[in-house]
Amino acid sequence: MADRFPPDIDMETPSIARMYDYLLGGKDNFEVDRRACDMLLEEFPETLAYANDNRAFLSRAVSYVAARGVDRFLDLGAGLPTSDNTHQVAQKVNPEARVLYVDNDPIVLAHGRALLAGGQGRTAFLNADIRNGADALLDAPETRSLLEGGRPVCVMTVSLLHCLPDSDDPFGLLERLFARLPSGSCLVYSHVVSDDPETARLTTERILSFGTPWGRVRSPQEAEAAFEGLELVSAWSDGREEGPRAVDCAGWRRPGTEPRARPADPSVRLWEHAGVAFKP
Repeated sequence: MADRFPPDIDMETPSIARMYDYLLGGKDNFEVDRRACDMLLEEFPETLAYANDNRAFLSRAVSYVAARGVDRFLDLGAGLPTSDNTHQVAQKVNPEARVLYVDNDPIVLAHGRALLAGGQGRTAFLNADIRNGADALLDAPETRSLLEGGRPVCVMTVSLLHCLPDSDDPFGLLERLFARLPSGSCLVYSHVVSDDPETARLTTERILSFGTPWGRVRSPQEAEAAFEGLELVSAWSDGREEGPRAVDCAGWRRPGTEPRARPADPSVRLWEHAGVAFKP
């Protein structure tokens, strides 16, 4: 399989993108990624469930935003292609929707070319590091070309900000990005959290022990800093306005499921805190 990837790929250190691919049942990963995931699952078995629940959340959230009339999507930390990618979901609702994927992982870049096939000029890929700042991201030729026109943009940070340490100021990066976007832009967001500080610490230490660049598991309250200045939408699939808030991604606008602030099972120590919010 290795001959399908660029020659400069590090095959000895687990990659978050490839680990996520493995958890989703993908094939674009190496033995080192699978071993890392298996070690993580042995200690924190809920990791498998929330990875898959998070992917389903992405699909529901993109469909919701596209149905609200937003037709420009900026998918940050896009990761490896899998089923129901952002452009496929958005363009199913609105064939004219435009999607720009952004990532700095070389394997994701290699696979990004496949995403362009059939995109009819409405899907593109930008090799960039969001830590370089909002201006570098929004002023890139690919961004200007695809998302031009001053229209509202859906910024997607799905399972991204927990990959950035506090020293990178992840929430400040997001705030500066939204400062440049017009009213009506929105955020599709999820972040690995725990309400148990010891679990958060152990999970963070385990992932960092793989040698993988990463951030940390944060508390739900810390993760909600992403919504500062934005207006959360209802997490209920029937649209009821019962205190719009961030919830466990598994229940966000999932038909027949009550959205919860955390998983109902008290033994579950990790989950993806998620929500969708608009810039007023």
